[in-house]
Amino acid sequence: MRRAFSTCAMLMLPLAAAATDLQSLTSDYCVDCHNSVDWAGSLDLTSLDHARVGEGAAEWEKVVLKLRSGMMPPPGEKRPSRQDATAVAQWLESRLDADAAASAAAPGLHRLNRNEYANAIRDLLALEVDVTGLLPPDDASEGFDNVAAGLAISPALIQGYTSAAMKLSRLAVGDLQATESTAIYQVPETLAQDQHLEGLPLGSRGGVRITHYFPVDAEYQFSVRGAYTLARAAGAQVDVALDGQRFEVRNQREFRLPVKAGSHVLTATIFDSARSAGVDDIYSVYKVEGGIESVEITGPFNVTGPGDTPSRRRVFTCQPRALKDERDCAQRILVDLASRAFRAPQRASDLSAVMQFYERGHAEGGFEEGIQQGLSRILVDPRFLFRFEVPRATQKAGQPHAISDLELASRLSFFLWSSIPDQTLIDLAKAGRLHQPAVLEAQVRRMLADSRAGALVDNFAGQWLHLRELATVSPEVPGFDENLRDAFIEETRSLVRWVLEQDRPVTELLTADFTFLNERLARHYGIAGIRGSRFRRVTLPPGSQRRGLLGHGSILTVTSTATRTSPVIRGAWILENILGAPPPAPPPGVETNIDGDGSQVITASVRQRLEHHRANPSCAGCHGVIDPVGFALENFDAIGAWRERDGEAVVDARGTLVDGTEVNGAGDLVDALVANQELFITNLTEKLLTYALGRTLDHRDMPTVRAIVRQAAPQDHRFSALIQGVVQSPAFGQRQEQD
Repeated sequence: MRRAFSTCAMLMLPLAAAATDLQSLTSDYCVDCHNSVDWAGSLDLTSLDHARVGEGAAEWEKVVLKLRSGMMPPPGEKRPSRQDATAVAQWLESRLDADAAASAAAPGLHRLNRNEYANAIRDLLALEVDVTGLLPPDDASEGFDNVAAGLAISPALIQGYTSAAMKLSRLAVGDLQATESTAIYQVPETLAQDQHLEGLPLGSRGGVRITHYFPVDAEYQFSVRGAYTLARAAGAQVDVALDGQRFEVRNQREFRLPVKAGSHVLTATIFDSARSAGVDDIYSVYKVEGGIESVEITGPFNVTGPGDTPSRRRVFTCQPRALKDERDCAQRILVDLASRAFRAPQRASDLSAVMQFYERGHAEGGFEEGIQQGLSRILVDPRFLFRFEVPRATQKAGQPHAISDLELASRLSFFLWSSIPDQTLIDLAKAGRLHQPAVLEAQVRRMLADSRAGALVDNFAGQWLHLRELATVSPEVPGFDENLRDAFIEETRSLVRWVLEQDRPVTELLTADFTFLNERLARHYGIAGIRGSRFRRVTLPPGSQRRGLLGHGSILTVTSTATRTSPVIRGAWILENILGAPPPAPPPGVETNIDGDGSQVITASVRQRLEHHRANPSCAGCHGVIDPVGFALENFDAIGAWRERDGEAVVDARGTLVDGTEVNGAGDLVDALVANQELFITNLTEKLLTYALGRTLDHRDMPTVRAIVRQAAPQDHRFSALIQGVVQSPAFGQRQEQD
């Protein structure tokens, strides 16, 4: 009789005996499919040496994942006990970690993506700008748009960088020769404007809040347009304010105002004087015709000066007293700007090309024109647009080595802030202290406490959880509008931000018995007692099905089709993004449409249609893994509202997960995920490491991932512990030369 497996027992056995146990398990449960003939999953276990798992690390890592997630053997096949599968997985991990080969280090050449570029401009020039109209979008790789392999260079991108450099340098310096241009801010047609919106004056309804950068001191023309003729006839009044200061104009459709250079907040909203919405009842529900449709800002006209902006103060760190002082002052300014932009100290001799641009600009328009053209040259320099790391001529190709402190400062800031390092990081790097573990740990704590760490929420979590996709989905479901879309995004961002800022265990993303709501979202969820447009932390009722991310409308909407729920999409999303065990793609030629050809009336529920679809043997294998996970969320409709019926059928949220766990509804699914929480923690760590390194992970990285998870365990796997583990890992602090 074969002895029962246990991790301790296997670790105590001689290697040959433990390998025999492993061979016994794979022979009993695996090799009928995973052999040289069937080659299921591109895996042949019969050819692997069970005593030398390190030699087949790529294949054995696949085995570990399938055993950990309970996805193999497939449903319906003979399976080992959960205890045996876990013991073998742990023993394999111990051998793989002991025999681990050096993992690939982060790429040495890495282009800034669009978000990083915008943040770098913000921190370099104190200039908040939207660069989406200046630069093309970046391609994502492995789910993230900061992976170096996906950040290609194209002629359109080079042209975009050149145009952006000219425009941004003129905005920073102040362009007295600026020509008139028009910025149009369109209010989404689906924005409901019958209630107060967050950020707008109390007592108002609808409207828009705009942050606009005015390039110089001048007059600007404004045009506030909207279908508010009927509203005005009913006693409504359009209110326009700049930085909170209201002003009276005869015609909101076209008026001019003098405005100082810099960023200003313009609000345009509606007050109903006949049916007043005062402070006591500003959130009352009533249907009102009309709303703000768009705001146009044109200018500048009658320029009076470049203004006194944070950008000019950031750029002009000196002012020449006489003509003979201009070049020395310019050199100081441009050396300082280049040192910060290039993330390394620069000397005047390093900037001959930049100074040539200064000289040309000076000849054309004087000192400030020279600074502007020199700055534009800095902004198109490869040392700004790329994260360069200096190759070591003496290092063998493929052999990792430690990066310099300045390179470490850059990696750290782009990981946590999606931007360039600040002066504190640069000073520590120049002193050669940043690589010291205690100093590095302290800097991570400091940076996570900084508001710029919000980039982890926007860029890391926004892509990991597919929040960015929510901005473009168009559900064809009653009740969905722009207000709900915005609320979905804010709820999920608020939860991630809470777990990060409060340094909570990352499992709270799944188990949180609270969420963040405003009145619009609370009404959609059927939660009473929440009034107003302000988001606040709300404790969920006992037994609520909305615990954690899986109860969020954002997740439930992006995992639905335009017209209905999709247990397949939801199940696959959870397997990939929560458990890190993505299901295989459907076999070629298999019909995946369960909605018919559109010519017939469909009365069956989504579950009934999927059960019919799963009757096809070609479909049953994958759907047996995916569907039970998705069925558990079927009480949530296509936009996350609770329901008891799907058409004429009562919702059936029961299912049996691949490891045999019975679930009935979202609460049971969350409990099942938490019972195997190491999968979630490991997957999140993989995602963090991918994002931090800017490259795809492979089997060589899994020992590093497991080491980070183990090290964070005594701290309950808090967000900061995982981040510290990533930063302190050899992979983060190393690079390797290419052939």
